[in-house]
Amino acid sequence: MAKSRRQFLSRVSAGLMAFAAACRKPSTTTGAAPAGTPPAFGAAPEVGPPVSDSTFAEAEKLVQFEMSPADRTMAAGNWRKSMAPLYERRAGPKKLSLDASVSPATQWNPILPGQKAAGARDRFVRTESEPGLPATDEDIAFAPVTHLSRWIESRKLTSERLTSIYLARLDRFNPKLRCAITVTRDLALSQARQADHEIAAGQYRGPLHGIPWGGKDLLDTAGIATTYGAEPYRNRVPTQDAAVVTRLREAGAVLVAKLSLGALALNDVWFGGQTMNPWLIEEG
Repeated sequence: MAKSRRQFLSRVSAGLMAFAAACRKPSTTTGAAPAGTPPAFGAAPEVGPPVSDSTFAEAEKLVQFEMSPADRTMAAGNWRKSMAPLYERRAGPKKLSLDASVSPATQWNPILPGQKAAGARDRFVRTESEPGLPATDEDIAFAPVTHLSRWIESRKLTSERLTSIYLARLDRFNPKLRCAITVTRDLALSQARQADHEIAAGQYRGPLHGIPWGGKDLLDTAGIATTYGAEPYRNRVPTQDAAVVTRLREAGAVLVAKLSLGALALNDVWFGGQTMNPWLIEEG
């Protein structure tokens, strides 16, 4: 028993001495933390402009979420500290710049591992049928793009006429539906005339050539306001096109409008009002 007791005490003593030595040993880690590393929670210095309770009261109108007076006061009080890690990554000493070509960290892919998507092909194949051109503008407006593209390709319908039909309908219905934030009339007519000229010269680009389209106002369009439907971005004008906008332009499509969406794509309420249901005008 005594021998076991002596062994126990000696082992405990040796362990405590080793622990103390490890604590005194200087750290071998040198240099600053990697770029983008956030500071410990609540430990970063306060950054950014000060905010008040009224700032959050105005923000509530944007996100359609109501806070109590006590919650507003608390949020305004710790805002500059809680935002510090984000400012560090964007503009501080730990700034992390990501190239636009970097893919997201995660992606959704329904294809199971080891399988390939069925029917993959690298081109769009249209049917050969070409229905007769309707007599009225309304019937033309409701025709599917498969028909519209054939009429434009065969020059039975010009892109300028088709674009004018849709612009007229926007003038007629947008005040009621509030479905377009920015109507790009001059650009649309210019692109339509260019498409007609190219098609007449035998330079047909494909099934979207001369087809009018509207882009959700989340898609950046160079030189044209892209607002996200949110008041703070009402006058935002990007300098570059989104990738999908570039591809549609290269395909010869005609941009007629930037279409409405709820503020920051949240719902159907944006800074110009509520976008209404065309099938039931009383509903958003």
